[in-house]
Amino acid sequence: MAALVACKPPPTDETLTRAVPEVEPAFASRPLPSPGTEGALWANSARAQKRIVYGVPGEAALISLACDTERGTLSVSRFSLADEGAQAMLALVGNGHAGRLPVDAVEVGKRHIWQGTHDAKSEEWEPLAGPRRLIATLPGAGTVEINPSPLPMELIERCRSIVG
Repeated sequence: MAALVACKPPPTDETLTRAVPEVEPAFASRPLPSPGTEGALWANSARAQKRIVYGVPGEAALISLACDTERGTLSVSRFSLADEGAQAMLALVGNGHAGRLPVDAVEVGKRHIWQGTHDAKSEEWEPLAGPRRLIATLPGAGTVEINPSPLPMELIERCRSIVG
C-alpha cells in the first residue's frame, strides 16, 4: 500500500490554474421580498371549477391550487417571477406537517412563474389540508403566510376521492 501512495506526486498550486470562461456566467436574479398577506384569503377561481386562488382581495393572486381529476394530480402555482430554466423546492409548513414540492419556472405569457404538479395522494400536500395558518416558502420568492381556510382541505379531499 505504501508503494502505491509513493507513486503519486503531491498536489501543487500549478494544477489550480483555470481558464476564464468566454461568456460571463449567469446567476439567479436578486431575491424578491415576501409579499404582504394581511387580509389574504382563499377563493374559488373564476377560470376553472377545480381551482382555488390565494391572495389579498382586489390584488393579483399569490398562489393557486388546482385538481386534475383525469391524472389524479394537484398543481400548485406561485405567482412570482422566476428565472427561465430555474427549479426549486416549495416548502409548505403548518398544521403539524411539512411538505416539500419540486417546482419549475414555467413560461406564462412573457414571463416565468413557479409551478409544480404532484400526485394528489402525496403527503406533501398535508400542510394545506388543515384548519390552521401555514407558510409557503420558495427560495428567491420569499414566504407567503397562508391564513386558515377550509377551501384547500376541501379541494385536496375532493381530488383524492375522485382519484380513488
